[in-house]
Amino acid sequence: MTSLPDLYLRKGADRRLRGGHLWVFSNEVDTARSPLSDRSSGDPVAVRTTDGKLLGSAYMEPNALICARVYAPGQERLPDAELFETAVRRALILRDQFFDHPFYRLVYGDSDLLPGVVVDRYGDYLVMQLNNAGVERFESLLVQALVAVLEPAGLLLRADSRARREQGLPDRVEVIHGEVPAVVQLQENGVIFEASVHGGQKTGWFYDHRLSRGRLQQCVTGRDVLDVYSYVGGWGIQAGVAGAASVCCVDSSEAALDGVMKNAALNGIEEKVTTVCGRADAVMQTLASEGRQFDVVVLDPPAFIQRRKDLKKGIAAYRRINELGLRLLRPDGLLVAGSCSMHLPRAELVNALQGASRRAGCELRIVEQGGQGPDHPVHPAIPETDYLKTVFARRL
Repeated sequence: MTSLPDLYLRKGADRRLRGGHLWVFSNEVDTARSPLSDRSSGDPVAVRTTDGKLLGSAYMEPNALICARVYAPGQERLPDAELFETAVRRALILRDQFFDHPFYRLVYGDSDLLPGVVVDRYGDYLVMQLNNAGVERFESLLVQALVAVLEPAGLLLRADSRARREQGLPDRVEVIHGEVPAVVQLQENGVIFEASVHGGQKTGWFYDHRLSRGRLQQCVTGRDVLDVYSYVGGWGIQAGVAGAASVCCVDSSEAALDGVMKNAALNGIEEKVTTVCGRADAVMQTLASEGRQFDVVVLDPPAFIQRRKDLKKGIAAYRRINELGLRLLRPDGLLVAGSCSMHLPRAELVNALQGASRRAGCELRIVEQGGQGPDHPVHPAIPETDYLKTVFARRL
């Protein structure tokens, strides 16, 4: 039987974990019995209540606010090859139930009992993110499990996230199995895209808005579409393929907009796609001053709220950008407002939209709402895993 060092919690600090949560905060630990200074990043421990009841096995991050992350609830076991392979197989079974093609998020951290790990699948290629020092200790076991289950042609490590930099961890971008080209193809909602996996944002693509982008395809025939914060055109290109009359993509990155036009050409719609490079707010103000109007405005910004303390400032940013969008929207037009800010409740996004409509001198009616797809499963005990929000609203 496996015997791990014990991590005891303070009295009353076990309620959240008994409810299924997987994080142990440093102020919840009985440090007299379990000194954090005795542990190193990645050390496996058995998490226990003050009276010794086992809650599960976790790996340590002793210098972080979340000082331990549970990978085996209710079990005392090492993070060995069998554990990682079982977790990957379980994740694959879930995705195979929902997706006909191998393009999706294969591993979504805590929700797949692989805390700190993200893996996106691009057909024969995998791109993996390791977001803390503790999970890096198990890199070789993770690679072994992914290769055994999926037999990929190549596996790219993108250990260059904001979360890592905030922890003082070095960036690492390297192929750790097989070969991975600089650009890979993927398919989403019947549309073909190219993604720059070595140098693009995150792993090169954002699968999370897949369902909402598919829904938008049903609303754009013959319409003029503005896609703000477009990146390489996830929203706009799909709208163009679905029959939009015109698509204008706005992003601050010239490289991203080059990607928009390459993806437009891949799908044979380059004649209806234009791009504008610049800051979203400045470009939208210029478009308004030129009298431009659109039937559909999509606003899918990066997270305006990185920390809970930024909530008030972030809500104001969402209100402002959506006000600008509404000023570019024709009457009876459709506003698609997205947010990937984990700390922004859906109700607050709706409130921000209502404030934006008041300032823009119009009325809105919410006609539909969306969120992340089944490759980003929500852990019911961890609200932080439910981060994505989309609101479809009609301007009256």
